[in-house]
This record gives sequence, structure tokens and C-alpha cells, in this order.
Amino acid sequence: MKVLGISPLDKDASASLVEDGRILFAAGEERFSRQKQHAGFPRQAIEAALKATGTKIEEISAVAYAFLTWDQEERAIEQSFAAERAAANGFRHSRLPEDLDNAEQRVPPRTKPVPGLRHANQSRDRGLAHNAFYRIAGGSPLTASFLEERAKEEWKTGGVAEHRHWQQELHAGLKEFGLLGKLKRFEHHLSHAANSYLASGLERALIVTLDGYGTGLAGSISLGEGGKIRRLHNIRYPNSLGTFYEAVTSSLGFRADRHAGKIVGLAAYGDPSVLTDVLMDRIEIKDGGYRLHENLNIYFSRHLAARFPMVDVAAAYQTALERVACAVVSYWVKQTGCDAVVLSGGVVANVKMNQRIYEVDGVKRLFVYPNMGDGGCGTGLALYMTWPGGVGQPIGDVYLGPGYTEAEIRESLDRAGLTYTRPGYMAAEVARRIHKGEVVARFAGRMEYGPRALGNRTIMYHGRDPEVNQWLNQRLGRTEFMPFAPVTLWEARGKCYSNIGGGEHTAEFMTLTFDCTGFMKRACPAAVHVDGTARPQLIRREKNPDYYDILKEHEKLSGSPSVINTSFNMHEEPIVCSPDDAVRAFLDGRIDGLIAGPFYVESPYLGKK
Repeated sequence: MKVLGISPLDKDASASLVEDGRILFAAGEERFSRQKQHAGFPRQAIEAALKATGTKIEEISAVAYAFLTWDQEERAIEQSFAAERAAANGFRHSRLPEDLDNAEQRVPPRTKPVPGLRHANQSRDRGLAHNAFYRIAGGSPLTASFLEERAKEEWKTGGVAEHRHWQQELHAGLKEFGLLGKLKRFEHHLSHAANSYLASGLERALIVTLDGYGTGLAGSISLGEGGKIRRLHNIRYPNSLGTFYEAVTSSLGFRADRHAGKIVGLAAYGDPSVLTDVLMDRIEIKDGGYRLHENLNIYFSRHLAARFPMVDVAAAYQTALERVACAVVSYWVKQTGCDAVVLSGGVVANVKMNQRIYEVDGVKRLFVYPNMGDGGCGTGLALYMTWPGGVGQPIGDVYLGPGYTEAEIRESLDRAGLTYTRPGYMAAEVARRIHKGEVVARFAGRMEYGPRALGNRTIMYHGRDPEVNQWLNQRLGRTEFMPFAPVTLWEARGKCYSNIGGGEHTAEFMTLTFDCTGFMKRACPAAVHVDGTARPQLIRREKNPDYYDILKEHEKLSGSPSVINTSFNMHEEPIVCSPDDAVRAFLDGRIDGLIAGPFYVESPYLGKK
């Protein structure tokens, strides 16, 4: 049985083709359209899936989609808001003005610079008029309560209109392919629960999903046993950790739906004791769930951002997020007796939160679905619909996108007028260049599915230079607070990272941070964050032999089993997909070298920077 899974069209639309519980193809539309987090029907991704797998339309048994009809979604929103109003009745953070005054006294003086900020205690001061409005709208209990209710109505109106719009586009797109009659709709959080559990290879696991919004919910708790999923608890919207974190991302001057990772990195420079208690006074944790009071009032986080250092605001939101998530996991681990936890949903893109969950008492194994956001929903439902029963093998890799022939790669290089060679042993040649300080991009094999570059659409550099995070990001047009992530040989995992046993599988997909050992800090300082952690990709030779061999040859030269791995793309562009994309990014980024299939291209700018 073949099922086409389509992710929600509102952001990061993707297509997956699954047969009898095995993923044949999966890719995001953004890689083909070159529009970051593409919104709309994933036409090119579907066409690529059919072409790559040789599948005919009539072979597709069903199309799975991770939202209900627009009117069913409207009812789910209304029910969730009604339940939240009843539960939150009477909430007042009456001590807020005093608490914020006290928090100001806890702000430490700072002189050490924070990369990307003008000064370490920089705030988002917007001037007297804006600051006064934020103080009233976010800091006055009566005004804040009124604005929260208004925000709910606006969110509902906008949300329903969005569902109607995307339903029309989904139906029109499927009709073009002759697939409209095969459409099957599902509750959103089932898609997250299914992808995390069914891909984990675990017989019994606690399934936790956390995201912004999905079918009236912001999260769910389920139990996976023997290949089956049973829902235990729902977390209703607007008690959304996704919305909570998006608010601070936006208030600190970044794009809410795209730059949450910047807040994770920024938080490590701040002092969580300044504001965390203020946030926790607005959060109620009880009976395996939680309530985020006045979570839709954006002006509260804007008031904090205007009044306090950005690093302290980020640290407080990160710490509060971790406390809430860990409290929920801890409760349900005790209730179910599960020592294995699997995670999915956009919130679990937060790698530091994942580490804290992994450290919860009673948790011995953790798996995070590699495409944890909504881009992975279609795959989850297609797996769910075609699952043959029982417990399957853990997902081995996510090289699930398109691949390109040697002839296609050569044509792209020739069109660009590039000179290239065909090294006898590519791994040794590339390792030598990386070791001497060259930046090398790799375009080879099938494209990775999901948000992480895992070797086939990757930029590599040695990890000896901590300053690489500034100068290479500038070259690529990026601004980041997190260091680049390392890729590390599988057999060196214990030598480089502490407490990695039980998180090894998910570490193959770069979705979890670990504390670095002394060896890692000395051997690869460029990958170690200010808090002493790194977000590694562990690589086994059987998963990607050519990529692995580069690291092995690099280890022979340097003694380090790790190199820097960052995604092969320019700022605000999707990761490269085709040979033409690779050539363009290679030249625009003035990257020193390019592995293009079996060919090696030396930059025409090398030595001229």
C-alpha cells in the first residue's frame, strides 16, 4: 500500500511517499521553489516523489493530511478557547509591577561582548512612546487581560480564514493530480505522535508532542506499545509552548516562525535568575499538564524585551520552557513507567530543551523525530496508514530527497564555466584541504529530509578556530548566536560527549545537545557553545561511507574525530537541492571548494579573498 503524505500548507509544505511503513521519498517544497518555508501546495515535491520512485498516480491508495476540514478546525478552536477561559477565570498577576522592579535589581553588569549584539546588556528599547505603551499593554493586569481576550478573537478569525484558504488550495492541487477523492484527514497531533514513535524502533515509549497549534491542541501525551498509539492527555490551545517561544522570538527582533534557534543560542549568555520567576508566576503546572496565562498577549514579552537585556529575557524564556516541558515528561514517565521518550512537534526543534528532557530522572532513552516540525506531518500519517503492525526498525537515515546523476552534475558545472577534477580518493583530498584551513561544501547523494544538513548538502571546516562562527557566517550572510554544529565519528562519541548513551540514535540527526568532554573542547572548540554543549551529528560508515571517510582521513591528520558541519545555503535561503543550486551557493558564498558528486571544484576566488 502506497500513501502520499502532505504536510500542512501554511508553512514548510512537504510531500512524502510511503509504502508499507517504509519511507520511499520525502522532501519539502521549499527546496524546489527556493522559497524558505514554502507555503502552498507542494506540487514540485509531489512530482519529484513520483519521478524518483517510478510511482504512477493510480498506485497511490490514499493521500494523508494533518488537519481536519476548516469547519471542524473552527469547532476545535472554539472548544479549546471555551475550556481555557473557564480554567483561567480570575487570574491576575497583581504583583507584576513590583516583581519587575525587583528583577531590574538582579540584572548583572556585563563587559564581555556577545556576538551579534552592540553591547552585552542591549535591550529592545523602542523609545518612550513604544515603551510606555508596552508597559501598559503588557504590564498592567487589567489592560493585559482585556488585550488577551481581544487577541483570542483575532486569532480565531484569522485561523479559521487560513484553514478555509489552505483547504481550497489543497483540494485544487489534488484535483490536478486526480487524487482529491483519495484524501484522508486526521487530527494534527496524531501525525506528530506517529512519526516520532513509528520511526523510533522502540517497543514501548512515552510519546510527547509539542507545537504551536494543531486541531485545537498545542500538545499531546500518548503511549506507544507494540506499534500502536493510545492518547493519554491533550494540551489545549492557547496553552502553547510554541506560541510562548514565538512571542519572545518576535519581541527580541527576530522572525517568530523562523528564528527560534537564535533565542536558544542567545539564552546561554544571559542570567535566568533575573526574570524566570516572573514568567513562572504566570504558569500553572498540574496533573501532567500546564496552563500559560495570557499567552496570546504579545505585549508582555515586548515589555520585557524593551526593559531588560535581551540575553536575560532569552534566558528566562528558555529556562521556563525547559521547566514546563520537563515537569510534564517527569509526571508521565512516573505514571506510565516508561523509560523511553519520543518527541515531535515544532517546539522540540529546541535542542537545549531536549537535553533537559533527556536528563529527567527515569528517562534512559530519547528519540526526536528528525523532521520534528509540521514538515514531518505528512510522513507521520503516511507511516500510520501503511504500518504493517508490530515494532519496526529505527529510521536509519533521512537521505530521502532527490539525487542527481553524474551527467546532470557535470552539465551544471560546465554551464557555470567551472574547472573541476576527479580525485582518485576524494576523502583524503578533502580532508587535507579542510585540515589546512579551507572551507569545503559537499553536494552528493540524495538530499536530506528535514531542517538539518547531515552531510549530503553540507559545508565543512575544521573545528580548531572558534572565530569561524563570525567570519563564515558573515561570508554566508548569516547572523547566529549558536556555534556551528559538529559531525563526529560514531566510534568517538563517548570520547567527545558526556552522557550520550541512550541518546545516540537521535544524535545521528543533530536534534539534541550534549555536554562536551575536555577532549572535545580542546579538539573542536569552534563547535562548543558558551555553556559547554554542542549539537552533534554522529556518523556511521554504513549510513554514508564517503562522508564518514572524510572525517576518518581528517582524524588521521589532526587527531580530531570531528569537523564543523553547517547547512549548504546562503542566508534566508533553503538548503540547496539541485546541482545548479549548489553551484550558485558555492560561488555566492565564496566557498573555497565544492564536492559535486565525484568531482572536486576549486573556487575561482581561492587566494583572492
